[in-house]
Amino acid sequence: MSSNAPVIRPQTLRRAISNTLKGSAGNLVEWYDVYVYSVFAVYFEKQFFSPEQSGSQLYVWAIFAVTFLMRPVGSLVFGRIADRYGRRTALTASITLMACCSLGVALIPTHDVIGVWAAVALVVFRLAQGMATGGEYGASATYMSEAAPAGRRGFFSSFQYVTLVGGHVLAQATLLVMVVTLPTPAIESWGWRVAFAIGGVAAVVVFWLRRSMDESLSTVAIAAVRTGQRSSAGTLRELFRNNTKPLILCFLITMGGTLAFYAYTVNGPKIIQAGLGTSSVVQSTLVNLAALVGLMLLQPLGGWLSDRIGRKPLLVFFGIGGVAYTWFLYTALPSATTPFTAFAILFGGFIILTGYTSINAIVKAELFPSNIRALGVGFGYAVANSVFGGTAPLLFSAAKEAGELTLFIGYVTVVIAASLIVYVFALSNRASTMLDQPESTTSEPDLVAR
Repeated sequence: MSSNAPVIRPQTLRRAISNTLKGSAGNLVEWYDVYVYSVFAVYFEKQFFSPEQSGSQLYVWAIFAVTFLMRPVGSLVFGRIADRYGRRTALTASITLMACCSLGVALIPTHDVIGVWAAVALVVFRLAQGMATGGEYGASATYMSEAAPAGRRGFFSSFQYVTLVGGHVLAQATLLVMVVTLPTPAIESWGWRVAFAIGGVAAVVVFWLRRSMDESLSTVAIAAVRTGQRSSAGTLRELFRNNTKPLILCFLITMGGTLAFYAYTVNGPKIIQAGLGTSSVVQSTLVNLAALVGLMLLQPLGGWLSDRIGRKPLLVFFGIGGVAYTWFLYTALPSATTPFTAFAILFGGFIILTGYTSINAIVKAELFPSNIRALGVGFGYAVANSVFGGTAPLLFSAAKEAGELTLFIGYVTVVIAASLIVYVFALSNRASTMLDQPESTTSEPDLVAR
């Protein structure tokens, strides 16, 4: 990662910005659809289960966790499409599936109307959304890394998490508007449906944007699949036979980062909501929204910094910070009685988290050759994300109810420490990566615009 960035032609830079914006818009909507579930869960949980049934909160978060099991499936399906037929095709398909599921959730009848089938329908739609999310990550990380000019890949690819966090910001902002303008019973009755419907409608615009963005996989590579000259592209056989080491690295890099991400960005706001009290819903929502906006704005800074000093120092910063800060976050945040204190504690964790989130896409994309990149990045991430990320809110809720929060804190700390060991001993700030290899990159003339 040389600090002497190459000179980039204005035309190349304009196209990179255009493609990044188009790719990011879809990412924004897709992750809004993911996070609107966690943000509004407290309002709709009783709509899908019998009012007499205890533990509805645990059931809702169990559904949240189970949907992560479909992410590896989505990474296999959409990763194969992206590596064989183009990143744009896979990204367009994933946003279409996500949109249909969001609209479906918005229209599900309640438990009072169809009984247990309300919960069944919720699970089915959320499983399909998990599949779409699993496909989105690998294809998006690959596309944004390939579409970025050399020397600025960290900066441009960081916008994947700008929009990922931005989806959470939009979900929180939607909630804020509702709690300010609507009484709580209205949000519980129909407001949450509007929130899901917004994501589905927004995807129509994104569908058009993604069809018009450039393709980062060369036309030669796509044509070679049709003629059988590139038959191994996007296959599990190619992934496990020739790319085992980068796949394992991708998993190990991800596990600490994805656990910390959900432990901080999902559990943290929940703690603030409980700590500031139900009478301060607007106040707690504002605190969480401000912290998430700060996290979103930090991403380009982290990506820019990695282009100059390398990716490894940022990952090590995250690893050390996560090991040292997690205990403080979970023990100090519940006792924060003022909005400023709560914000400061949460945002401190977000600064540490940026060491991972801002560069995780480019770090993983740099591990794989182009013929297996989307599948490798997506599958390695999705498996770690399913095991460690999706279960974080459920384990936190279960530990809290059992009075064993210390065990959860220790679990998060140990997993981050395990990834830290990988960052220190298995990664290096090498000047050349797979993205720099001729067979792994697509020069500007090969970009195909529709």
